[in-house]
Amino acid sequence: MLRRSIALVFTIVVVFGIQTCLAQMNRGSFPKGFVFGTASSAYQYEGAVKDDGRGATNWDVFAHTFGKILDGSTGDVAVDQYNLYTGDIQLMKDMGMDAYRFSIAWSRIFPNGTGQVNQAGVDHYNSFINALLANGIEPYVTLYHWDLPQALENRYGGWLNPQIIKDFAAYAETCFEKFGDRVKHWITFNEPHTFAIQGYDVGLQAPGRCSILLHLFCRAGNSATEPYIVAHNTLLSHATATDIYRKKYKPKQHGSIMVSFDVIWYEPATNSTEDIEATQRAQDFQLGWFIEPLIFGDYPSSMKSRVGSRLPKFSKAESALLKGSLDFVGINHYTTFYGVNNKSNLIGDLLNDSLADVGAITLPFKDGKPIGDRANSIWLYIVPDGIRSLMNYIKQKYGNPPVIITENGMDDPNDPFTPIKDALKDEKRIKYHNDYLASLLASIKEDGCNVQGYFVWSLLDNWEWAAGFSSRFGLYFVDYKDKLKRYPKDSVKWFKSFLTST
Repeated sequence: MLRRSIALVFTIVVVFGIQTCLAQMNRGSFPKGFVFGTASSAYQYEGAVKDDGRGATNWDVFAHTFGKILDGSTGDVAVDQYNLYTGDIQLMKDMGMDAYRFSIAWSRIFPNGTGQVNQAGVDHYNSFINALLANGIEPYVTLYHWDLPQALENRYGGWLNPQIIKDFAAYAETCFEKFGDRVKHWITFNEPHTFAIQGYDVGLQAPGRCSILLHLFCRAGNSATEPYIVAHNTLLSHATATDIYRKKYKPKQHGSIMVSFDVIWYEPATNSTEDIEATQRAQDFQLGWFIEPLIFGDYPSSMKSRVGSRLPKFSKAESALLKGSLDFVGINHYTTFYGVNNKSNLIGDLLNDSLADVGAITLPFKDGKPIGDRANSIWLYIVPDGIRSLMNYIKQKYGNPPVIITENGMDDPNDPFTPIKDALKDEKRIKYHNDYLASLLASIKEDGCNVQGYFVWSLLDNWEWAAGFSSRFGLYFVDYKDKLKRYPKDSVKWFKSFLTST
């Protein structure tokens, strides 16, 4: 009884503390028109991988390959949003969210990547978009969230072949044509840096290509060249699709286009010139690699000097097409690492890849101490000040463009021995969002950063790529053992109060 009483008092203190923080900040603290939403992706959410004419994707193949996914699971069912979306939309509406970021599965529109449109796929997304709008939720649509039609991988190597530029543009234009009368916010690519590195450098994500240690981990690939080729074709695909949209659709549809960039904020581990310069290189090879061609028309100078002839070059016409092809900057930010100069060539000699080209080591530790409290993922350390530093970096380096935080969140472990009622008590997640939002608000109000929206990753617990179902990022708990029932965590109540207070 004494233990229960102490636990009750502790719970009251924690909740009171959280509510005290909430009283200092709410929706009304942010600029008028600031957008709050949640985010998802097709392969992580939809399931129904063989329904209504959907074609196979690179992730279908990768997830079914032995040893690639931590818990041996796949996205075949995921959280079945393909069939359960009406209920999920009601969850968003009840919370007071303004918008929902989701991705269209390319292989639902073109099962073979190109050719004839699959009307059943178009019908599904039309119904989904209409249901969102009917409930007052604005759709933010990602065209490519890592799920490439496998037919294109088989036909010509997917992102390694410049043919992908033409095929992506045709797919994008079909989406503009079919959905653009209602969709006003387009994201061409989600985290191109991630799928270039994870898919073609270290081989930990689809299609699983690398040459590390003489193909010990991957059957095929070239880690020293392929990430740069993939990135180059991705950038030109974005610019080509944007050009089509602006010339043919924007005059009537009045929408905007962005890319969601994954950005870890890096802090120099010391004040030494070497570590400061290494930290800047790390950012050049992460954010700069993809944003600078779209703002300035070319890659960062540090990349050109360090990668040399392995870095593809843009023609003058391509550079002109790329430059200025962003209406907004989408930022997926979760954590902060330290940056240290890599004084040894040993890693570079062993790996011979794009990560070694940076000449920097980035880790969430310094002198054996972590940079912050850790979430479940081994890479996700909680450092709220990092988002403010990042917003100021973008403001100063890139001319204060309009920014939308297209992902931010943290995960808990999927512990099968934790009762659901205990798993719903996610005070750590509440504190995470409170503190990151407070830091983001400071960047807006005190620093003048042009941030216009914030999307939580994620609405639901879901299939987290190579981590499978071992990680829970959701505001809603999904019971994988009982028909995928959704249960609101305490963070849902927190957001509902946050969003309805002014």
